[in-house]
Amino acid sequence: MPDPASSPPAGDLAFLVHHEGDDVAVAVRDTDPGGTTGAYLASGERFAIEAREAIPLGHKIALRDLAEDENVTEYGVLIGLTRRPIQAGTLVHTHNLRSARWRSSV
Repeated sequence: MPDPASSPPAGDLAFLVHHEGDDVAVAVRDTDPGGTTGAYLASGERFAIEAREAIPLGHKIALRDLAEDENVTEYGVLIGLTRRPIQAGTLVHTHNLRSARWRSSV
């Protein structure tokens, strides 16, 4: 775990990733487009991310480019399938993601 004394203050964080390997991170504050910082919950490791659009508090951002009908993971588990391609750094929400629970949902 990083030394908290050498890490930027927690207020600098915009996104948290619940599990290593997740496809999305969650906004911990309203975030404007541009470069910002995220962190992994388990390790505290920080990473840079470019938000391509505003991401509201509590909403998800894509950590990588996702193809149409691709599985999306959060918490280390499948949470949904993409409705269309999603670029890294963009909002992931019901307009471009459908629940994995109902794989046949439209």
